[in-house]
Amino acid sequence: MDASAIEFGIDSFGDRPRDAHGEVVSHAEAIRATVAEAVLADRLGIDVIALGEHHRPEYAISSPETVLAGIATVTERIRLASGVTVLSSDDPVRVFQRFAHVDALSHGRAEVILGRGSFTESFPLFGYDLKDYDLLFEEKIELFHRLLDEGPVTWEGSTRPALHGAEVYPRTESGRLPTWVGVGGSPESVVRTARYGMRLMLAVIGGPAERFRPYVDLYRRASTEFGIAPRPAGVHSPGFVADTDEEAVELFYPGFQETRDRIGALRGWPPVRREEFEAEVAQGSLYVGSPETVARRIAQAIRALDVGRFDMVYSAAGTVSAQARLRSVELYGERVIPRVRELLAADAGSGAPEDRSTAQGAATA
Repeated sequence: MDASAIEFGIDSFGDRPRDAHGEVVSHAEAIRATVAEAVLADRLGIDVIALGEHHRPEYAISSPETVLAGIATVTERIRLASGVTVLSSDDPVRVFQRFAHVDALSHGRAEVILGRGSFTESFPLFGYDLKDYDLLFEEKIELFHRLLDEGPVTWEGSTRPALHGAEVYPRTESGRLPTWVGVGGSPESVVRTARYGMRLMLAVIGGPAERFRPYVDLYRRASTEFGIAPRPAGVHSPGFVADTDEEAVELFYPGFQETRDRIGALRGWPPVRREEFEAEVAQGSLYVGSPETVARRIAQAIRALDVGRFDMVYSAAGTVSAQARLRSVELYGERVIPRVRELLAADAGSGAPEDRSTAQGAATA
């Protein structure tokens, strides 16, 4: 594994942080806070910022590409992605056009990560029937795939009007918009991603990361069978970095508990227990702790999954202050990423990965 080739990103849904007085900020202030975090990440050399689309009161960002366009004008090198764009309840032509605008404003730094979305509020909001959930995504990703060729498009389906030799503008300067598909655990989605030659982004938000390795292997096999050279896959997981393990846990847990129980109430899950949270921090897919702890856990996940990109969902705890979030991004860029590269480079130098039990012991020490 070439440690220098691994990419590192940060992801946000525009969670509303707290201000210096402990009050949850407005949606507008949360959007401005996200831009400030992106500017810091750009200065620190973090590779990517991905912004997710939600239509819920606890999240400020419902139009990722609009915020990304703003970020494009105040940054220089960081790549700008959605994470994810809910393609099923949007129009593929408009999605392509909006990201082509971001690409122009950023001098070619735009990426789109397509997905079904983890919530369904956008479907009734935009007039779609949930009974068409699978059909909507299948047809729209097929159309989006054709749009990526940036030539005349002919397409017919049942979920939107047909196109006959349609020209779509603006076009990108490179001629191809980098496109990923966010996958949460469906083998069919992995195979579809490979079929369209798009990159795979795994959303691993619970349990040991290694349980998702079969999806990475499936993506590679399927790509090869379709005659397409597989690109390195990526993984997106929640995390939070503070100066010490204790500080990180105490800052992150209240927001994690609140968010997890809110979602759980909708999905029939029991309230989360502190012991479950601590188990996820120690051995699961919550990358919470000091820079050394988080770096070792991330290196362990990259080894286990053999991925080429790790994105940390740094704002997943909405009760964390804006200042603490900035500090988390700062530590991630300045200390975590370089340390992960050191650990992976050491693996390459020794010819074998660090023993997992050693890594886990260091992470929980």
